[in-house]
Amino acid sequence: MKMTDGILKKIQESMKGAMKGPFYEKRFAGIDPGDIRTEEDFKKLPFTEKEDLRGAYPLGLCAVSEDDIVRVHSSSGTTGTPVIIPYTQKDIHDWASMFMRCYETAGVTKKDRVHITPGYGLWTAGIGFQAGAEMLGAMTIPMGPGNTDKQITMMMDMKSTTLCATSSYALLLAEKITQKGVRGKIHLKKALIGSERWGEKMRRRIASELGVRLYDIYGLTEIYGPGIGISCDFECGMHMWTDYFYYEIIDPKTGKNVKEGDAGELVITTLEKEGAPLIRYRTHDMTHEIIGDCPCGRPYPRIDTLIGRSDDMVKVKGAMIYPSRVDEMLLLVDGVSSEYQIMIDHLNGKDIVTLFFETEISGKAAIETLEKNVRESFKSKIGITVNSKAVRMGDLPRSEKKSTRIFDNRY
Repeated sequence: MKMTDGILKKIQESMKGAMKGPFYEKRFAGIDPGDIRTEEDFKKLPFTEKEDLRGAYPLGLCAVSEDDIVRVHSSSGTTGTPVIIPYTQKDIHDWASMFMRCYETAGVTKKDRVHITPGYGLWTAGIGFQAGAEMLGAMTIPMGPGNTDKQITMMMDMKSTTLCATSSYALLLAEKITQKGVRGKIHLKKALIGSERWGEKMRRRIASELGVRLYDIYGLTEIYGPGIGISCDFECGMHMWTDYFYYEIIDPKTGKNVKEGDAGELVITTLEKEGAPLIRYRTHDMTHEIIGDCPCGRPYPRIDTLIGRSDDMVKVKGAMIYPSRVDEMLLLVDGVSSEYQIMIDHLNGKDIVTLFFETEISGKAAIETLEKNVRESFKSKIGITVNSKAVRMGDLPRSEKKSTRIFDNRY
């Protein structure tokens, strides 16, 4: 993303606000925000990591009087000290405004009925989807996760037209709707899908079985929550609402900005946040910037659908395995579904990789041929030999939140 004089001025103001809180007051000790006059000056500032935020627990990130905090959220991780993000009333309004813009980009109007399945509570997802829909003026159906049979009943009875979900739960809903034979009673037209990356096969299954147009929505709790970017009808990347934040794409190993258009890790600096401004926050989400104007005409820059996370990559026998590379590999093998899991074990001094994948194919000979094709494709595309194991459709676990694809049991 190009750095302008206007952005630099906003960054200076954001730094001044951040330094009113104990975390950045200490981190930027001896730095005058007014001295950040060029892009090169900005790039000399240290990155902020998630571990830094954990170290600020519970309210060390707060950059305003605690009397001005109207809500807190926490990241969705289940291990370690939680990250607490405080929000002012302005932060809540800005977040809802961005989310409303997401709905508008997806063509959702106040005549739609928005069915929300992500979780509520400290997680940002459910309440973020709700606030944006309510600001838009659409009817909101705040179901939250779980009880899939009831979800489908409400979807039919309330004539929901827009689904908000993780890709994992959208797939589970699609499969259940097909099993129950009620596809003809479902009124869904669009689905806003976020929280995790997903492959093309999964995308096709959800779109086909639900009969919807899909939109990728992006966000993370540390930077408001979901709703800071979304894909448009042209499906060529996600527009990022850069009037609220500035982003860079860096080489995760060197920390240097990559060349324009190259893949790397997304780093975000907030420009308007009051409660917990963040400067050069490493998201660990891997993507690249899409160069040029979007055919939709929106002025906001775009990043590509996420490749994965820099901390999700595992290395086996010298080969780097990203879930996205496995998605791409399986896309090329006929007869393989979208769902898979990889188990990595260390046995008798060797790393053993087993790839489980779902298929509708039956018969011993056909299964053995398919497993051979998957094994050869994995070797060709990713560089190592795996044990490939076909399982029946639905045998691998479904999740209401994020699906775990790779299990590394070596440590």
